[in-house]
Amino acid sequence: MKVAIVYIGAAVAEIAGCFAFWGWLRLGRPAWWLLPGVLSLMVFAYLLTLVETEAAGRAYATYGGIYIVASLAWLWVVEGTRPDRWDITGACVCLVGAAVILWGRAGKFGDLVPSKPYTPKVAYRHFSDLRRCPV
Repeated sequence: MKVAIVYIGAAVAEIAGCFAFWGWLRLGRPAWWLLPGVLSLMVFAYLLTLVETEAAGRAYATYGGIYIVASLAWLWVVEGTRPDRWDITGACVCLVGAAVILWGRAGKFGDLVPSKPYTPKVAYRHFSDLRRCPV
């Protein structure tokens, strides 16, 4: 549950920060909009460091699915444009991908996704070793 709260908070912070820049550059809002925007982006970056993972890239990849759903919520709530069926379908696909990245390694999907990476039976130390490939 903690990880979901962190990802949702990060998504809101990132979207709000980016929207502040959008408002300044595209909507003609005053330059002071940039201050809360920058602060919001700093909160976003901090929140992603709270995710317990061995690699930052996995935290970012999983976050991507949450970000997409949050962006569509922003589109609807803040900008007043209702997402269509393709928006919703794409968001669902992204959430499935995020779930596989987040929980697959932990074995939460049983045998559906292997919990350990594939390791070949023969270890190759150098590209030239591939000539001895048994296949």
